[in-house]
Amino acid sequence: MPTVSEGLACEAYRAATAVLTPEALGLSGPPAKHRIVVAMSGGVDSSLAAALIERAGYETVGITLQLYDHGAAIARKGACCAGRDIMDARRVAGLLGIAHYVLNYEDRFQKSVIGDFAASYLAGETPVPCVRCNQTVKFSDLLKTARELGASALVTGHYVRSRPGPEGWEMYQAISPARDQSYFLFATAREQLDYLRFPLGALEKSGTRALAASLGLPVADKPDSQDICFVPSGDYASVIRKLRPESGKPGEIVHADGTVLGEHRGIVNFTVGQRKGLGIATGEQLFVARIEPVSRRVIVGPRDMLRTERLRLREVNWIGPGTLEGAAAEGSAVFAKVRSTQEPRPARLLPDPAGVCVELVQPEFGVAAGQACVLYDRGSGGARVLGGGFIASAMG
Repeated sequence: MPTVSEGLACEAYRAATAVLTPEALGLSGPPAKHRIVVAMSGGVDSSLAAALIERAGYETVGITLQLYDHGAAIARKGACCAGRDIMDARRVAGLLGIAHYVLNYEDRFQKSVIGDFAASYLAGETPVPCVRCNQTVKFSDLLKTARELGASALVTGHYVRSRPGPEGWEMYQAISPARDQSYFLFATAREQLDYLRFPLGALEKSGTRALAASLGLPVADKPDSQDICFVPSGDYASVIRKLRPESGKPGEIVHADGTVLGEHRGIVNFTVGQRKGLGIATGEQLFVARIEPVSRRVIVGPRDMLRTERLRLREVNWIGPGTLEGAAAEGSAVFAKVRSTQEPRPARLLPDPAGVCVELVQPEFGVAAGQACVLYDRGSGGARVLGGGFIASAMG
């Protein structure tokens, strides 16, 4: 009788191989006819993706991106795309007998992701650097490299699903809501989605680890990367102060009624919705309601000030049916997700003089500019990603 682990591995293998046939991948001819590039971060997810592609008979090429200093990150836990992870990816590739390349994208990552992250915080926003990384480095630069190598597709270990539709390939939430990563991939363009494949979208994490162990992958039990990959111990403020010393300039903490309550040591230490660590004691429960970057004032007030019913979006990417303008003009009913850990909630897409507006059926609290708002359509085939954008402003 098979053990629980063996049962999980068998179930995961059946689910994964079902989407790895040439027909399921949208390819013609036998697997051996196709070269597929796999983005290998050194973690269990991308390592399993590479192993499954190789076992399915495709010519498999692994590519790992070095995104920041290799030496500085060599021994740090919870990081990705540097140090130990590069060595782990190389070790897995060697075990699988596939070609493996490490590409140095440090300069691009510094400018497009880390630099943007710091600038966004200085503007009083709450950025989502993983979206920028996927949008620029991974699904732009790496995708271009995969095409130059003559690959038929670029495979990643993300937990999302995709399948062909009337207007091209469509993106759907993963089977496991707890692992779904579609929130971080909303900026994927139509032409990129046509080239990307995600073999782990039908798996639970437990199945991934069990299958990786059954295949003898040395990273089967490796912990997931945590926090922001380039921020040691989650202390993003220290990283930003190093990059932008002006972020540590002092300013006032001001109550919404105009009363000055104290002084802070830099707006980088605050985010909208924050309650703890304000450095003031008033006997009233206060939250960061607004950050004014020019005056360096942090405005605090009661929780009701955080109530949000409308969101104005910028840099909107639309991969749903028809056009974004058409969907907004019709006042289309959608499901919106403003945090990666929550389920999509009912909303309505509306036109706006400055772009697009999302009207929430139920109010959210503590939504900040810079965060992502991802839009879905819930049908019989699962929650389809329609697109999304970065929040330009949140209104009560």
